[in-house]
Amino acid sequence: MYRLAKPTSGKKGILRSIHTTQANGVPIKVVFVRNRNKKSDWLAILSTDCTLSDQEIIRIYGMRWDIEVFFKTTKSLLKLQKEFQSRSYDALISHTTIVFARYIVLSWQNRCSVDDRTLGGMFYELCDEIDDLDWAVALQQLVEILEDTLDKSNKKIQQLIKSQLQQWIAGLPNYIKVYLPVSVCES
Repeated sequence: MYRLAKPTSGKKGILRSIHTTQANGVPIKVVFVRNRNKKSDWLAILSTDCTLSDQEIIRIYGMRWDIEVFFKTTKSLLKLQKEFQSRSYDALISHTTIVFARYIVLSWQNRCSVDDRTLGGMFYELCDEIDDLDWAVALQQLVEILEDTLDKSNKKIQQLIKSQLQQWIAGLPNYIKVYLPVSVCES
C-alpha cells in the first residue's frame, strides 16, 4: 500500500497518503509519516474520516497519543490500578480523582521547570491566569475543595477519602507539604 500511495511534496514529515477500503467495506484514508526515532522508517496512521486533511489526521492522532501516555503514566507510575482497591463506586472515583490530581501537579511542575510543550490550545488561553495563580495556592484550593466534599459525605466515604488523602500527602515531597494547610497534614 505504501508503494501505491502518491508521494506528498512540501508537507514536513508526511511521506504519502492514500484512500482505500477495508475488507469489511469501510472507506479509510491512510497517511504515512516519517518515524522520528528511525528516519529510514515510516508509520501508517489510519482514519475512517476520509474528509480530513493529512495534517488534521496527524494532529488528532497526536492528541490521542497524549491521552494514551496519560493513562499509561497513571497506571504504571502513579499506581492507579494497584494502589487502592474497593467495591464502592464513590471510593473508586475519589481514588481516581486523587491519582489524576497527582498527575496534574507533577505535569505542571515539570512544565514549569523543564518542559515548554503544552497540552493544547487551552494552555495558551489560560496562561495569564496560571501565571497569576501560584501552584501552592492552587494546591491549597484543591485540598480545601476535598475538605468541603468530606464534610458533605457520609462517615464511610469520609474515612475512605481521608485514607486516600493521607496516602497522597505521605507520597508528596517535603518541599510541597509545607504549602498544605496544617489541618490536612495532621489529619
